[in-house]
Amino acid sequence: MSHPTNRRRFLKTASVTAAGFWVAGGVSSRAAEEKSPNERIAMAAIGVEGKGHSDSDDAAQHGDMVAVCEVDEKRLAGALRRFPGAKGYTDFRKMLDEMAGSLDAVTVSTPDHMHAPCSLMAMRMGLHCFCQKPLTRTIYEARLMGQVARENKLATQMGNQGTAGDSLRRSAHWLKNGAIGNVKELHIWTDRAKGWWPQGIERPAPSDPPVHLPWDLWLGVAPKRPYGEGYHPFKWRGWWDFGTGALGDIACHVVSMPFMGLDLRNPVSAVAETSGHNKDSFPEWSIITYEFAATDKRPAVKLVWYDGGKLPPKELLGGREPSPKGGSLAIGDKGILLDDRLLDGAEPVAVDFPRSPGHFEEWIRAIKTGEQAMSNFPDYAGPLTESMLVGNLAVWSGERIEWDAAAMKVKNVDGLDSLIKPTYPKGYTLDA
Repeated sequence: MSHPTNRRRFLKTASVTAAGFWVAGGVSSRAAEEKSPNERIAMAAIGVEGKGHSDSDDAAQHGDMVAVCEVDEKRLAGALRRFPGAKGYTDFRKMLDEMAGSLDAVTVSTPDHMHAPCSLMAMRMGLHCFCQKPLTRTIYEARLMGQVARENKLATQMGNQGTAGDSLRRSAHWLKNGAIGNVKELHIWTDRAKGWWPQGIERPAPSDPPVHLPWDLWLGVAPKRPYGEGYHPFKWRGWWDFGTGALGDIACHVVSMPFMGLDLRNPVSAVAETSGHNKDSFPEWSIITYEFAATDKRPAVKLVWYDGGKLPPKELLGGREPSPKGGSLAIGDKGILLDDRLLDGAEPVAVDFPRSPGHFEEWIRAIKTGEQAMSNFPDYAGPLTESMLVGNLAVWSGERIEWDAAAMKVKNVDGLDSLIKPTYPKGYTLDA
């Protein structure tokens, strides 16, 4: 497949990452043209409702919305009313094929299972990419997204907005600079999925999809199944074929602070206690324990994740009741960090950390100047997503997982390969 050259480019080729090659067709990356930082960015949005509504609005504030894609034709019609100058599509592949030469950047705000297919095709065409969290449904896809972004020298950003906040960055630097001493345990909890979407359930009864929903396009790379009430427009996240459960939904937010502060990539193991599940819908609740090996900057760390209403014992919080809505606890040998509060002997230390102009604005700045956003795919979003998704391997198997991150292999349990690297159906491309 060949594609026309982008209408404009904003980055000098050497300003973002090391030299690489444009993956599609094995041809060299197209040379960047220097443009004024004030020139408008030609945007496209894939997924325009739910989180995609605000993402597309943000994109339109910082550029010109040239094209929008949404498989639900009712939602597409609403987007075209918001962006009357844009062309509308229900199939992202057709949009990118027809519009690639007129685009600079794309936002991807689809169900989890379509993040990688949409983003990879766009990036292989040389388009900068903003993708909602979790970056991908599987570990291999997350690794590949980072590789393709780096090879194409693209500005990328995952939509974990809290990563841009001063409070999160300050807390991360407190951990990094010893405000609570050596950190040995982390406890992260969330109220999801309870009250947000159902998990631990049987499939809905098959029914005809709405006339405005092309069901095959919605399924995309997912295995074929009949439409049923409860998949679209939101409650897909509780299904293994479409989502990543509570872990994928919120971990890229609440684990971002300790990830930033302690470089929590490549866990060596994970084990899960759950309510049980049918390997179709995620369990109602889970408690997942990760082990991270020591590095030259910190000792070994244990991270315990709680979802579905499960909470850490209050004794770990110095007798305080954990918030049922969610929270973050870091335990060090000099005190604790509870959310963004230093307690039980911990003292603030002077830290200097980069301030953000705003989460989405970081991506725009990266497009125009080459200064990568914090949560870019190769260096941050990809490794964070990989680490968290190892927990879902433990949830699925019900066994302790020994993880080889370099090889992307489980060392001690068979039968998990399809959860690590998916197989795409004909018409979609994973590996170029």
